[in-house]
Amino acid sequence: MKAGVDVGPTNTDAALLGHADAILSTVKVASVPGDPVASVTAALGRLGAPPLAQVAVGLRGAASAVDDRRGLYKVAVLRIGGHEAQAVRPLFGWPEDLLRAVCAGTAIVDGGGGLDREDWTPLDTVAVARFAAGVAGRAQAVAITGLFSPLDAEQELEAADIVRAELGELPVALSADLGSLGLIERENATVLDAALSGFATDVAARLAAALSPVTAVHVTRGDGTLMSLEHLARHPGLSLGSGPASMLRGAGVLTGLEDAVVADVGARRVRVGALAGGFPEEAPGGARIGGVPVGLRIPELIRVPRPFEPAELAEAVDRMQPGADRLPLVVVGGGERAVPGGLHPAHGTAAGAIGAATSPVGGQYERVVRLPDRSDLPAALEAVIEEARASAVRAGADPRHVRILEAADTPLAYLPGPFVRLRARAAGPPAQL
Repeated sequence: MKAGVDVGPTNTDAALLGHADAILSTVKVASVPGDPVASVTAALGRLGAPPLAQVAVGLRGAASAVDDRRGLYKVAVLRIGGHEAQAVRPLFGWPEDLLRAVCAGTAIVDGGGGLDREDWTPLDTVAVARFAAGVAGRAQAVAITGLFSPLDAEQELEAADIVRAELGELPVALSADLGSLGLIERENATVLDAALSGFATDVAARLAAALSPVTAVHVTRGDGTLMSLEHLARHPGLSLGSGPASMLRGAGVLTGLEDAVVADVGARRVRVGALAGGFPEEAPGGARIGGVPVGLRIPELIRVPRPFEPAELAEAVDRMQPGADRLPLVVVGGGERAVPGGLHPAHGTAAGAIGAATSPVGGQYERVVRLPDRSDLPAALEAVIEEARASAVRAGADPRHVRILEAADTPLAYLPGPFVRLRARAAGPPAQL
């Protein structure tokens, strides 16, 4: 048996699933304010579950920590790129209160600086060491972003080694691990990833201690997949947006639909999103978390405050439709009765918990490559596919059953030369203990 838990700000839902993901029971308990682990244990206790092979937890605490500006590490922000990277300074446009909560200092150092390897500038190792020494005693974590790391992450890794030599084993987040192309969005995501290190490490340790050692514990990600507690501690930013992602996945599981528009009706607002191929439709170009744009895979959502006029909700649903061929509307959430139309599946109030319990463990990888000869594309794409497969295994997937969800190549016409963006996503069932 396995269970899914969705920790919300007001209530925590849990679902117990048996053979072939049959839903055996669901419960709802009041969330413990500020303590997601206590909320999980309370929900599982009410569920009265027998020993479990797997528990998947939907944590919204990371997003709440950013929104509330609490429990965040002070982050030293290092950008590699020299003059080419100075048009917009690090953390430009961040809300002042979030900036005060997170920033331990910023610097831009020479390095990278070209699309071709022969044009690259060596990393200014002296400047990196000087910056690290200057933030000692203030920084609790470090975020490193290379302007050209989607092409080659070598200088980010080199800078991380220097930072650790100066500061010891602080959490160090690298933008190459998050994978988006845009510099500002990728850097912002890396900074939040580092800032959430303390929150994630604490939650991962407490969840592991609270649940049975024979239970495989995973948490949800913003792309509608899962990751292990160890992966959460390494990359907490991947949990941002995971609450809506689980809800969308659960709506699909409950109705058997892979493509649909979903309305999640809560006490204060309705969140409208879409499913495409069984996974959340992602916000184009990333999303905003805590008032800053981030290059993370997060569901695209339209939020309608309650109480709402029917026309408002209808407009939101129309905007999420992919085209003239309208998708069915699925209505879930604790306030689903406020929306009379659409499909209302049984157990819809626990869609987030069911989505968590039934999601696979995921991984992805993307990079930019120069391909003067298009005949080299299959080999280059296969290398990216293998990296995505390895990413899923590192996140906790069973290596025997990982499958490829997506593999795509996109020519980058705005870059000089034959550059191609390669992307792959992989997923598989959680590895059992």
